[in-house]
Amino acid sequence: MKQLSLFICLTFFISVFGQNMDEVQITTTQVSENIYMLEGSGGNIGLSAGPDGNLMIDSQYGPLTDKIRSAITDINDATIKYLLNTHWHGDHVGGNENFAELGAVIIAHENVLKRMSTTQLMRAFSREIPPSPEVARPVITFSDDLGLRFNGEQVMVIHVDNAHTDTDAFIYFPESDVLHMGDTYFKGRYPFIDLSSGGSIDGMIAASNSAIFLTGPDTKIIPGHGSLSNKSELIEYRNVLQSIRDKVKSAIKAGKTLDEIKTMRPGKVTDAEWGAGFINADRFIEFIYNSLTM
Repeated sequence: MKQLSLFICLTFFISVFGQNMDEVQITTTQVSENIYMLEGSGGNIGLSAGPDGNLMIDSQYGPLTDKIRSAITDINDATIKYLLNTHWHGDHVGGNENFAELGAVIIAHENVLKRMSTTQLMRAFSREIPPSPEVARPVITFSDDLGLRFNGEQVMVIHVDNAHTDTDAFIYFPESDVLHMGDTYFKGRYPFIDLSSGGSIDGMIAASNSAIFLTGPDTKIIPGHGSLSNKSELIEYRNVLQSIRDKVKSAIKAGKTLDEIKTMRPGKVTDAEWGAGFINADRFIEFIYNSLTM
């Protein structure tokens, strides 16, 4: 039954992103001396590789585990000691079970454990997500933040409230000056805001502001989705979200309906490019409208 539940969960997320796992290739980008970004299908993976072993951020989908392990081995043929999850969604935790069985200790915000332990309804897709197997759930949790030292540098794990979900965390390596933002940051694209998991447009903007405050001009930023980024691109992302949020808020105050606001095209300057990804312009307006009127 546990294997069936995980299969259903993974099938849902794979169908959302629409990729055949057999065709997915894992690509690696060296971000700093010890930090790497791995892209495949689903959320971007971060990796700290060094003498202490490997610390992994997110695990993508279970069917990709062997490919991910191979890519990590090419970087550092050592144990994966820790697996940090940026939030609970299946394209970021789908490989948790496999990596836990290989010995990785899973760490995440306490709300990740709560959501992975019970049935979840993702209203945006009208889908019910069953609980994950116990082995796939975090065994170390935190409420606000967590610190550890690994491979000779500090690792800061910071919870951000009600952004993409209520489970989100940044992972910052201050000495390498690398920040992994999870799905609080969809580079150059309108983001998915999971309102049924406690997400909100105001929280997304607040998360971006927190990251902007934390980072400097040379900080390398790993987004949840998209290529390696930087502070100036993150500021642009924040500005786009804030501008569209403010226009939708003003329209709501003027008594406009959701359909009327969509017709107004609050994001017309960026819709063609930013709405070309997973979330189109109309869907993004729906997220903002519902977030502001719930």
